[in-house]
Amino acid sequence: MTSAPPALPLQPDPQGVRRLEFRALGTNCSVRFQLEDDRAALAFAAQALEWLGNFEAKFSRYRPASLISRINDAAGGDWTEIDAEMEEMLTLADNLHRRTNGILDPTLLPLLHVWDWKTVHLKLPSRAEVKDALALTGWQKVQRRPGAVRLPLPGMGLDFGGFGKEYAVDHLARTAHAHGITDALIDLGRDIFAMGGNGRHPFWHVGIEDGCHPGQCWGGLAISGRAVSSSGDYARHFTHDGVRYGHILNPRTGWPVANGMRAVTVVGPTCLEAGIFSTAVFVLGVREGLHLASLARGVEVCAQTETGIEGSRSFGSYLVKAA
Repeated sequence: MTSAPPALPLQPDPQGVRRLEFRALGTNCSVRFQLEDDRAALAFAAQALEWLGNFEAKFSRYRPASLISRINDAAGGDWTEIDAEMEEMLTLADNLHRRTNGILDPTLLPLLHVWDWKTVHLKLPSRAEVKDALALTGWQKVQRRPGAVRLPLPGMGLDFGGFGKEYAVDHLARTAHAHGITDALIDLGRDIFAMGGNGRHPFWHVGIEDGCHPGQCWGGLAISGRAVSSSGDYARHFTHDGVRYGHILNPRTGWPVANGMRAVTVVGPTCLEAGIFSTAVFVLGVREGLHLASLARGVEVCAQTETGIEGSRSFGSYLVKAA
């Protein structure tokens, strides 16, 4: 488990809000919540961190002993036996792939290797390399049967990075509710779910980062009982021979998204909903992306491009002035 133990004794601030900060799932995380009893607060924190540690140990492709790594290692070979939790994640992946018209595709690992962020900015992959990696992707290639899964081609691989953090946010929200917590802000690397209020207001304030001016917010959201997720390439991109390349890949082409999008922020009923549509809208572009998101109940979108900001009709109801 990579997450650090909770800071003791999680003392509340003047508004009664406790703050738990840690690192998990490869990112900085925090949970702010209100709970009067110190022992109850520590029990919630311990359970949340334990679950996250177990989740990462099973589903992180960066863990050699994880179940997903064992599935990937067996690509092109035998079936891998899986448990009910992995079965649930694969069924969820299938559903998300269908709902996003194939944009959410957990089989993009070969492309992620080709576009390795640590080295790719020094030399672009060749078109042949991208084409070969793209041929190893495609959710429809994954073979499943009860209690087992198989990747039929050597070099195939699964990565749940497109929805794993969002799934975890929603789980922690349910855990908080089970502990009697009504006011909380769960933030796993800017995938967020807000419950109740922040001690001053009956909502939580969430900033909207400016994709054209990273580090600045162009506005903010007043959120309660809703999730917020953002996608953008403003923090991770490079320029090669005058062409800008971001880290978000288009599964249809195998190349980084190049449609003028800079950031997408989505408010949804769950973090999973918000997350998959923030990615889908970013990849599809404003017109096709907003149309797809409009088919999902309770999902509101704001898309920032190089030239301006567009959004769904009701997104503005969550807007407040930037803090």
